[in-house]
Amino acid sequence: MENDILSFVPSEMTDPAPYHLLTSIVAPRPIAWVSTISAAGVPNLAPFSFYNAVAGFPPTIMFSVSYRRREPREKDTLRNVKEVDEFVVHVVDEAMAEAMVQTAVEFSYEVDEFQIAGLKTITSHDIRPLRLADAPVAMECKLTQLVPVEGATNVMILGRVLRFHIHTEFYRPELGLVDTVRMKPITRLGGAVEYTKIGELFSLEAP
Repeated sequence: MENDILSFVPSEMTDPAPYHLLTSIVAPRPIAWVSTISAAGVPNLAPFSFYNAVAGFPPTIMFSVSYRRREPREKDTLRNVKEVDEFVVHVVDEAMAEAMVQTAVEFSYEVDEFQIAGLKTITSHDIRPLRLADAPVAMECKLTQLVPVEGATNVMILGRVLRFHIHTEFYRPELGLVDTVRMKPITRLGGAVEYTKIGELFSLEAP
């Protein structure tokens, strides 16, 4: 059986091969479309696929930001949350996929990605960063922790959800859940251009 198994040691692989292999294994990955704002009031919007929920009480989410290989090394999102400890995380649906990709480009710090992608914004209720009017779900968050990842060029950003915004058509009030299939979120796979949609839905009862 061992003859049918390939083994790879990350330290022996050529960069960025370990990254690409890992992101094709840990998949699909949800996308956090993160809105922040600088202390000077410049808005920013960027997607991150190292993202997940980490606690339910109180609701807490995380996403991971890598440093650039060039100067300035600190990405705008990380710089902004250090200056203004708030952010909004949006769900990316199929209709907004192309706009999301446009905001993945590393623009200069003073560039407004909302304008670049032609996205409509509205004011958040409890925090300063803007939120997307057309995103199916938006979560207003307060920064709780910045955690440098040991030995890596990433920083984990953890935030407490202060308010959920959900478009009425996607909410299931009888269960207190979002209709995920109807929401049509897109998720990341491996490689630079691979994404996927929600597939078949099935249920499993815990014993």
